[in-house]
Amino acid sequence: MSDPLPASRGAQRRVQFVAFVVGASSLGSEIAAARLLAPYFGDSTLIWANTIATVLVALSVGYWIGGRAADRDPTLRGLCRLVMIAAALMAAVPFVAGPFLRTAVSAMDAIQAGAFVGSLIAVLVLIAVPVLLLGMASPYAVRLSVSDLDQAGTVTGRLYAISTLGSLTGTFLSALVMIPFLGTRRTFLVFALSLAAVAVVGLARRAVLAPAACLVLIALPVGTIKAASPGSRVLDEAETEYGYARVVQRPTGARWMELNEGQAIHSILPADRSYLTGDYWDEPLVLPFAGRPAADPPGRIAILGNAGGTIARAYGHFFPDTRVDAVEIDGKLTQMGRKWFDLTGPNLHTYTGDARPFLRASGARYDMILVDAYRQPYIPFYLTTREFFALCRDRLEPGGMVIINVGHPEDSHKLEQVLGRTLETSFAHVARDPSEPTNSMLVASNAPISADALDAAAGSLPAQLRPVARRAAARLAPRLPGGEVYTDDRAPVEWLIDASIIEVAESGTP
Repeated sequence: MSDPLPASRGAQRRVQFVAFVVGASSLGSEIAAARLLAPYFGDSTLIWANTIATVLVALSVGYWIGGRAADRDPTLRGLCRLVMIAAALMAAVPFVAGPFLRTAVSAMDAIQAGAFVGSLIAVLVLIAVPVLLLGMASPYAVRLSVSDLDQAGTVTGRLYAISTLGSLTGTFLSALVMIPFLGTRRTFLVFALSLAAVAVVGLARRAVLAPAACLVLIALPVGTIKAASPGSRVLDEAETEYGYARVVQRPTGARWMELNEGQAIHSILPADRSYLTGDYWDEPLVLPFAGRPAADPPGRIAILGNAGGTIARAYGHFFPDTRVDAVEIDGKLTQMGRKWFDLTGPNLHTYTGDARPFLRASGARYDMILVDAYRQPYIPFYLTTREFFALCRDRLEPGGMVIINVGHPEDSHKLEQVLGRTLETSFAHVARDPSEPTNSMLVASNAPISADALDAAAGSLPAQLRPVARRAAARLAPRLPGGEVYTDDRAPVEWLIDASIIEVAESGTP
């Protein structure tokens, strides 16, 4: 026999409380899911679009199915049973996510599918079903609460308002409190605990074992989020406000800083603790001399996207009189840089902030502005536009230079073409240094840029930098033709890079 509808005030309040917690868990789990995917697929707009779209579709399907289920079994027990199942599935997410996501990434790499496809499949598998069950709870709560058709609009509106307030609470709690202080795994478990706790009111007494089990799981120590490759060792890792970061020591003794999915290295400390890396980080040490004599090193530079400070540290060694303003949006990376990457310098000044707002607010003038800000494989769109480059121009000393690290798939130059073309709207001279198969350095200035000047200056540079300068001079060439001008209004960077990745994959280029 079905339970009677909860017409009493106390029963109505229980249903409203369930609606509030369900709303909080729905949106809170969406925020946590995006963070769960970040170490494997990154943290781009496309990843967020997949996550949001999956949640909306799951909720919509849940609303439809839930309405039919509520008509068949309009009981508090039926509602609480749904919520309890959703709690169990949500508690399982952080434990199955690691093995599943590692397998998914390997499979996506094998078929050369991009982050868009991989993240869509991942979010569907991990959270679509629990969110669908939470969506079923909303029409269930309405069905239980409406006992008088004359009050149907009032009751429904009140429940949706309560559920929306819950969603707002869950969003801010997960983003501002739980993820920063508890981590992603425990965020899922706290929402699972909340759901299990409110579901107990309509179930048998033994159901209290579910929230108790969630408490036990929350108390378990959290291990390494992503295991290192064979022979390597994870020295440090953190879920920060902006993503996942870890420091890995390679078998050679070199240290790497990896962010999110770990497909690129954002900082490096050589095994012998030297200052040159043999990679693109060395180029900004010499490229300014393509437009200035070696006897006149830059007086002040800005590094936008400092990460662990590989370039800032090298500048402090080779040019100790140069003031280095190292800007990094994620303060945790600066801390890791100081701890693991020897981030020090006699004239080093570190700042925590977003690159463009920092530059806009700064009254300083620079001899060089280096842009090396990536959420792999994407550069933030607002650092690719005509308006941003005009801001850079206004912050340069006469003859100053902008250098952009352009990361790209091997044999794909579309992003470099766009950035080069857009730079030309603010600078008279734009050149390129294709330093690595997947990195090109774009150099822009209103003063002439000359490979001959760089080659001539090489002999007066510190001895270790001379071969670096000569190699860069041999590569230095005019920018690649083509490309369109990006603006703050239209800068489809992510689509451009994803298309490049797909194009390279289809061509069979590794």
